[in-house]
Amino acid sequence: MALAQYVQKKIQEEQAIRLNFICTHNSRRSHISQIWAACASAFYGLENVHTYSGGTEATAFHPNAVESMERAGFGIEKPGGDNPHYQVSFASDHEPLECFSKTFDDPYNPSANFAAIMTCSQADENCPFVPGTEMRLSLTYEDPKAGDGTPKEQAVYDERVKQIGREIFYAFSQVEIHE
Repeated sequence: MALAQYVQKKIQEEQAIRLNFICTHNSRRSHISQIWAACASAFYGLENVHTYSGGTEATAFHPNAVESMERAGFGIEKPGGDNPHYQVSFASDHEPLECFSKTFDDPYNPSANFAAIMTCSQADENCPFVPGTEMRLSLTYEDPKAGDGTPKEQAVYDERVKQIGREIFYAFSQVEIHE
């Protein structure tokens, strides 16, 4: 898997690992991926991994995605507002992640030496060039917003959260740590 190979190479070179998960609106899949990647890197003891998210446009971390991540066990502080800056916790010994919607090239995100991981086909198609990336990877997921306003809304979001978590954890499980 390309993600595991990239992380492995950066570990071997003793370099910081910067992963920017990109989706069109930076509202669902990119945040979910960013959070799971931070959690998986901590779980597997991979140090110096920094996760980010962005979009081709900024909107807000969607409340349905936030609630689904809470159901998956993440602690999330909800400050409110049009584009709230959520504090997302997954372990008491790790700093919370600050998750809010922004473009992929926002100053909050890395501008060089990072992997751009496209989490939706629209972002992959609409971002033919992401400046500063060392690697571009297409790791696309179906948009859970298809379930918005339906009786299956919660189930659709929860399934997408679980799918992304499984795949991210699998990728990180393939990275070898040499001590």
